[in-house]
Amino acid sequence: MKPIMLVMMLVMLISLVFLVQGVFMHAQVSKQEAEFHELNSEYWILSKAEREAAPTGSELNRQLVEIQNFPSELIRLKLIGVGKILTGIYVLLFGILIALIMMPGRLAQFIKTKK
Repeated sequence: MKPIMLVMMLVMLISLVFLVQGVFMHAQVSKQEAEFHELNSEYWILSKAEREAAPTGSELNRQLVEIQNFPSELIRLKLIGVGKILTGIYVLLFGILIALIMMPGRLAQFIKTKK
């Protein structure tokens, strides 16, 4: 196999890896959102007096911290997932561009060998 074909296969493989990682991250978002809503409803169903009376370091305070951190984790999953998908698409398009640029040269070589 020619080295250029190996490079092109490597470019395709890299783009697929990025695409799969991005899609996997987006698949996690819906599961994480469901956990967030469940945790949120468990916390806010308690009365305000119970929430404020919770001692420092209690399970209820840990739950509140987790609720406060969830949105940033969801945004991270969404944005990095989209970034990885776009990077995979960019790498794939770059590989296609390289192939299109190389075609006239390869065609000229092919025509020379036929004469």
